[in-house]
Amino acid sequence: MQVYIESLGCARNQVDSENMAGLLCLDDWTLIQDPAQADVIVVNTCSFVESAINESIDTILELARFKKKGRCKRIIVAGCLPERFREAITDALPEVDQFLGTGAFSSIVDAVNGKLATNTCILPDPDQISMEKTEVRHQDNVHTAYLKIAEGCSRHCTYCIIPRLRGRQKNRPLPKILEEAGRLIGLGVKELNLVAQDTTCYGNDSTATFGLDSVLTNLTQLDENVWIRFLYGHPESITNRIIETVASHGNLCPYFDLPVQHAAANVLKNMGRNYGKQQLLHLFNRIRSTVPGASIRTTLIVGFPGETDADFDELMDFMEDVRFDHLGVFTYSDAQDLPSHRLPEHVPEEVAQSRYDSLMARQMEISADNLAVMIGKTIPVLIEASPEPHLYEGRSMVQAPEVDGITFVQTTPDEIQTSVGEIVPVKITQALEYDLIGKIV
Repeated sequence: MQVYIESLGCARNQVDSENMAGLLCLDDWTLIQDPAQADVIVVNTCSFVESAINESIDTILELARFKKKGRCKRIIVAGCLPERFREAITDALPEVDQFLGTGAFSSIVDAVNGKLATNTCILPDPDQISMEKTEVRHQDNVHTAYLKIAEGCSRHCTYCIIPRLRGRQKNRPLPKILEEAGRLIGLGVKELNLVAQDTTCYGNDSTATFGLDSVLTNLTQLDENVWIRFLYGHPESITNRIIETVASHGNLCPYFDLPVQHAAANVLKNMGRNYGKQQLLHLFNRIRSTVPGASIRTTLIVGFPGETDADFDELMDFMEDVRFDHLGVFTYSDAQDLPSHRLPEHVPEEVAQSRYDSLMARQMEISADNLAVMIGKTIPVLIEASPEPHLYEGRSMVQAPEVDGITFVQTTPDEIQTSVGEIVPVKITQALEYDLIGKIV
């Protein structure tokens, strides 16, 4: 029997999909890449913002045609979409045989085998998920992997639905993290990307005796040649010890993913973000002075309720001051089940879009300037693809998978060649707006 899994949304969803795939492989299901040949189709959904909800629904309806006219017998929808809309979703999507919330991924085998009641929604409490279990993952990419170190979020950002979908933050025990990391490295993984809803908050509870810095230190000792990067940090929970730990280990990527969302005081207050612009400027200066060559990534939200022209101008000035190496921008996504929906003075969509365009246009110029200083330098690059002979695509330690630019590596038949999954020294010869170009040396 063959199963096709479509994974939507973030890297954390990707880990959940790989865990479901691992359970299905243990049950003798064969994973395939063509939904037309599948006996069962699984869609792991995202519902973080409106565009993600629409993408999830469109994907489900598109794949449902294989059930109407193909060999597919069942469609299973998992993850954040059923968790957010709960039992009401069963009437809205009658094409689906089974819905599994974010606490029900372990039920995937029963769902795929048709052992659960049809057209029902399984919604266990996400706060009751065990963090002690050993994950059995199946992944197609053998040289880079995401490693989930915690689940859920205990913050109260007014624009965010994640705590309702994933519950409070629950940290995985360090031995379980190291066990999975060791297994991934044994399979040939050259890069581990730590993910959670708030990675830098790892260990920040009443029972913890260590934090993310200890996790990072222990991971570096598994294999000094494996890159380790943490994603989805938070400006409030990153500590001096984390920053100093990154500076102290050569295989910890000097990469800091710290979404700040805004810089204007009244907008941050309405967002539920408990810091100010000066704190952020001090933090980023501290990172860059402590970690040579540090790369800083953030995300910003424009068009948040109450954001004035003056607030936006302050955000633009803040971006000019920091000169982020990587930047993602979102327009505010409203929904009735968000606390921010009840805030006054919602910003018109066209105004939010104009502000988005202005930020991205300026960031393109900043990124180009930042990358230009790399010309002439030799850096290690993890090769990820070879789209044509003598051309490779890869990433450096300061380019995270899927969200940042890439490094193109050009060769000739007479020059040094490499292969996918190798880390090679590359001399940078050219810089584009978001990407680098170089040659193996």
